[in-house]
Order: sequence, then C-alpha cells, then structure tokens
Amino acid sequence: MWRNKNVWILLLGELIAGLGLWMGIIGNLEFMQKYIPLDFMKSVVLFLGLLAGVCIGPLAGKVIDTYSKKKVMIFAGIGRMLSILFMFLALHFESILFMVFFLVTIQISAAFYFPAIQAVIPLIVKDEDLIQMNGVHMNVSTLARVVGTALAGMMLVVMKIEFLYVASMIAYLIILMTTFALKFDEPSIDRKGSKKTSSFREVIPVLREIPIVISALVLTIIPMLFIGGFNLMVINISELQDDTAIKGLLYTVEGVSFMIGAFFVKKITHLMPPIKLMFIFAFVISFAHLSLFFSDMKIMSLISFGLFGLGVGCFFPIAATIFQTKIPKAYHGRFFSFRNMLDRVMFQVVLLSTGLLLDTIGLKYMVVIFGVVSLSAVTYFALIQSRHNTNNTKLLKEKNVV
Repeated sequence: MWRNKNVWILLLGELIAGLGLWMGIIGNLEFMQKYIPLDFMKSVVLFLGLLAGVCIGPLAGKVIDTYSKKKVMIFAGIGRMLSILFMFLALHFESILFMVFFLVTIQISAAFYFPAIQAVIPLIVKDEDLIQMNGVHMNVSTLARVVGTALAGMMLVVMKIEFLYVASMIAYLIILMTTFALKFDEPSIDRKGSKKTSSFREVIPVLREIPIVISALVLTIIPMLFIGGFNLMVINISELQDDTAIKGLLYTVEGVSFMIGAFFVKKITHLMPPIKLMFIFAFVISFAHLSLFFSDMKIMSLISFGLFGLGVGCFFPIAATIFQTKIPKAYHGRFFSFRNMLDRVMFQVVLLSTGLLLDTIGLKYMVVIFGVVSLSAVTYFALIQSRHNTNNTKLLKEKNVV
C-alpha cells in the first residue's frame, strides 16, 4: 500500500486541505462569537449551510456514479475555493448573510467531494488494506485538525481573522493541484442507464440485503449526538471555565486520542466481529458524553473529550471499511451520498437541539439527556442484534439436523 503513489497523494492532499478547513472553522467560530450572541442563533446559521448539503445530496450521488470521480473532486475543489470569497465579503461588511452564503456554497462542494473520496479509496487500495488506509486517512485528517486549530489560535493572536481565510484558500488550491496528479482506473459507467435512475432508488434494496450495513448506519447516530454539538460545547465549556485556552486543549486532546484509536483499532479487528466492536466503542462514546456533566472541572472535560476521541478513532475506520467492502462499487457514489445526507440531517437535528438546550437548561443537563439517550440506544440495538444472531444460530442448527 505504501508504494502506491495515489495513497501518498491522497494523504498529502488530506493533510493540507485539513489545515485549511480547520483554520476556516476556527475563523467561523471567532466570527460567530463576535456577531451572534445566542447559541441557538449560531446553530441556525450552521444549520442553513448543512441544509444546502442535504438538498444537493441526491444529485451528488448520481453525479459521482455517472461521471469520473476524479473530475467530480476537481470541480468540488474549485467550488470550495470560490466559496471563501463570500467569507471575505462577510468580514468586510460584518454581514451574517454573507457568512450564510459561504456556508451554503462550501457545504454544497463538500456534498460532492467527501462521498467521492470514499468511493475513490477502494479503487486505489486492495480490500485487505482498507481498514489500515481508512485508519491512516482519518489520522491524517485528525492531525490536520490538531495542527490547524493550534496554528489558527496562534495566528489570531498576532493577525486579523482575514488571514485565516487566506491560508484556507491557499490550502484548497494546493489540494486541487494534488487531485490532478491522481491516476487510477475507474469502473466502466453506463451513463444512459445511470441517467434514467434516481440517485437513491437502487440503493435501498441493496441495503435490505446487507443487515450489517444497516446496523452500522444506525450505530453512527451515537457519535453524531456528540459531534453535532461539538463546536458549541467547546465554546460553552470555555465560557463555563472562563478560559479561552481550553478550546485549543479540547481539540488537541480529542484529536490525539482519535489518532491513537485509529492506530489501535487495526490491532484488534481480528479478535471479534466488526459489528460487536462497533457496539463496544459506541458505548465508550456514550459514556464520554455523559461524563461531560463534570465539564466545569478542567481535567474532567479533557478526559471526556479524550475518551470520545479514542472511541470514534476506533469506531469510524471499522464503519468505513464495512461500507466500502459490503456495498458493491457500482453503488458507492449513491450510497456514500445517501450516508452523507443521513449524517447531515442528524447533525442538523443535534446542532439545533444543542443550541436550544444550551440556552434553556445549560450544558450539564443537556449532556445528561444526550448521554442517557445514547446509552439507551446502544443497549436497545445490542439486544436486537443479539436476538438476531441467536435466531440465525437456531436456524442453522435446525438445517443441520434436517
């Protein structure tokens, strides 16, 4: 795998783009803290951008499966660069409306780019290398997050916020150039047949035939309950502890823990079936969410975010490998767009709920509610999965007896 030039191009591009992405996100948080006082209004602004990504999802899936994935990534990269222009206008005019335009355009670009990336990975590495590649790819994106947020924090001390977006645009330009260097064989595409088919119409029957994929999709709701309110919780913890430096520490601890988890997961995948591992790490994530009840204590908030990072670092490479290997490659574009839409819808619900609950009942009681919901969901679906496995075992025994 490490001799594959495409792997290095993809990882290098992810690192550079991630730096730009997180510099932009820190810039967004700084802008919102300055001009949007209410947490709920912050969540509404973020919601509008995500909604655009959901609406474009069906078209994105169809385009990825119908046309060259490389070309889709290139055009999405161009769109991502152009979206930064709206943020410059937002800063110049101190306009929330232009920030909304920025979030809408960058989320539309992301709706094409990220499913295309997931569809490209199985084309450039062998199936037996997928879990390692997914783990490394996620580690690189997390490293970019850790370094990007740290750099952004330092830049804000000595520079204006505009320079964060200049750096972000330069990073997107570099990844666009690296995308041109990718060379891989794509499966033949029936464009006439694809154009007659709606984006997700053929995906649902495929999912019904693969129960493990449905279980994995359901379990991704658990980390989303934490991720959806991640930035708002970081801001709230910073205000609760009256410590601006805690923001960078929380991102760093979570990011380093994520990388440890993504490295560790490859060592244990042979011990038990992937779906059981996903239930274990979903439980760890749920417990991390619940432990934020003690987030007024600096050490406890760092432990909670570290535990969450470890859990998702193990959880997501397993989930990504299940999706890439169990779903036929001809459906990858539509499936990953479908999954992207589900994630975004869930993200939006959690984001708005987080903003509303932070303004009404506060962080401590909010994390208790989300933590209990997460633990209940993990327990419920684990019992269903256990019964399903028991029934399958009985059927196999009956067939053997006959």
